[in-house]
Amino acid sequence: MPKQKTDDLLQLIVSLTRAEKRHFRLFVRRNQSSNDILFLQLFDHLDKHQEYDEPLLLKRIPEIKKSQLSNLKAHLYKQLLTSLRLLSKNYNQDIEIRETIDYARVLYNKGLYRQSLDVLDKAKQKADQGQFDALRLEILEFEKRIEGQYITRSIEGRAEQLSKESLEATNLLYRANQFSNLSLQMYALYLKVGYVRNEKDYHYVKDIFQSRLPDVSYDSLDFWGKIYHCKAYYWFYHMTQDFPRGYRYSERWLSLFQQHPDAIQVHPAEYLKGMHKLLNALFNILHHNRFREIMQVLEQFPEQYDMGKNRNVEGLYYLFWYIHQIKLHFLEGTFSEGIELVKPLMKIIENNTYNWDSRRVLVFYYRIACLYFASGDNSSAIDYLNLILNQKNPDYREDIQSFARILNLIAHFELGNRQLVEYQVKSVYRFLSKLEELNEVQREIFYFIRKTPRIRTDELPEEFLRLKEKLVALEDSPFVRRPFLYLDIISWLESKIEEVPVQDVIRRKFLDRETARTTST
Repeated sequence: MPKQKTDDLLQLIVSLTRAEKRHFRLFVRRNQSSNDILFLQLFDHLDKHQEYDEPLLLKRIPEIKKSQLSNLKAHLYKQLLTSLRLLSKNYNQDIEIRETIDYARVLYNKGLYRQSLDVLDKAKQKADQGQFDALRLEILEFEKRIEGQYITRSIEGRAEQLSKESLEATNLLYRANQFSNLSLQMYALYLKVGYVRNEKDYHYVKDIFQSRLPDVSYDSLDFWGKIYHCKAYYWFYHMTQDFPRGYRYSERWLSLFQQHPDAIQVHPAEYLKGMHKLLNALFNILHHNRFREIMQVLEQFPEQYDMGKNRNVEGLYYLFWYIHQIKLHFLEGTFSEGIELVKPLMKIIENNTYNWDSRRVLVFYYRIACLYFASGDNSSAIDYLNLILNQKNPDYREDIQSFARILNLIAHFELGNRQLVEYQVKSVYRFLSKLEELNEVQREIFYFIRKTPRIRTDELPEEFLRLKEKLVALEDSPFVRRPFLYLDIISWLESKIEEVPVQDVIRRKFLDRETARTTST
């Protein structure tokens, strides 16, 4: 068994819960054979040691010969999947439906056409209830095949009915697939570049979106078509920084699940993603009260759904919970309190508990760095920024790569590392110029930091004020304002002018917004 396959086997075993391990052992012992005993011994050994040490394994289990290992590992991997599938059908409707379709296939192969059709009818009802459009179409196609052979079952108009159902299901699936493809393409583009940087970027993204946008009305779509429709529009407006419109589509996304509460149990991952996008949108429009409301809905999710039966859903929940807990501290200006999240979060990342992808981890490093920076711990901020800067040839989130370098410059400036700042300014300038990333805000920051070694201490407040005035003038520019989404540079400048911690400035602005919102209502 190749190394990659061995790693996959070990990773699968490590991911198993106690219940899954117990079920597997019972599953194996039902039909014991000499080979079963051997691969169960192999399983127990790998489960105990949590690593693959072949010499140790062969020493501890002398019944296993080296020549047998490859086949035993392959057999063990297959049996684990079989056991997990049997267990999962109890709480995964799509697996249960597929099993029912398999039963229908067995009956069909035996020539028991009526029985096969009866079983398929039950499967179709379950597919309808669970919004499994692709499975429903598969069932309809199977029904048509049988009806074309088993004519005697047919009632008047049955052929016409099946044809109509099949055509309708095909059309609905096709429309949903169009929006699904578009949303995925927009997401991939976002992973690459983040927010649009200028007018050229905006028209590029807009042309891609509009050229691939299906000419289909929202009301003509089924549940999944509407979900993907919301996804596609959300990503477009998110990338182009039209956050109020992005908010409307994320709100609509979540409301679809609220209108179909059964779908939350059947498709919990998409429900969580909908909440995640809504919280992102609320954060970007600074709608604190609604943000808190949706956070409460998110925190109640474990009471609605047993996450112990689905590791993917559990991983998504904690991913989104940490993302938005940190953002809540950003909103409220409570950065020092937010640092309490770092230790448990880093434990998850370091142990790779949920297999979060490297892009997610990269963004967490940046957010953690911002927590430390705003709380006044510049050294710790630099430690986490270095985890980003030392990435080998990353090809994703160029925006995070860029702003990590800017924040790193500012953190070193705060620590008084003037010579290091002077050296890094040139390096960062080259990096951003190469990415075509440099905009007016960044230029102004660079000009300021570059000349700081030559500025007398008593002149600094005036220089901070000048830079603030320049940046405030740029703050409302649709594309130039992008840096402010990553780092509240103006609040930092105000903190330097007022000689108070930056989190105090951000906290004060938050309280002022809340007071103004309360007064206006």
